[in-house]
Amino acid sequence: MIISGGENVYCAEVENALASHAEILDAAVYGRADEKWGEVPVAAVVLRPGSTLDLDALRTFLDAHLARFKQPKAVVVLDVLPRNAGGKVIKSILRDRDPGSC
Repeated sequence: MIISGGENVYCAEVENALASHAEILDAAVYGRADEKWGEVPVAAVVLRPGSTLDLDALRTFLDAHLARFKQPKAVVVLDVLPRNAGGKVIKSILRDRDPGSC
């Protein structure tokens, strides 16, 4: 869970919304430190083969599925999400590699 501006943002809810987008094959959401909000959601996504991601179209799509404060403030496109032997996404690796992290 991410606490952004005092609001609870559940990663699974945001990940499910992202995964329902036609261009996104896989998604993970993690928190990035933010001076104003404490923490903000960031999405790491894997696109379907041959797909491109239009951020404006994604924002419009997410507006129909999530409140604005729950929407990722940044999207990082990856070839693959880092996973452990059990198949769970290793979010600490995503945070460590995040270009916007301190």
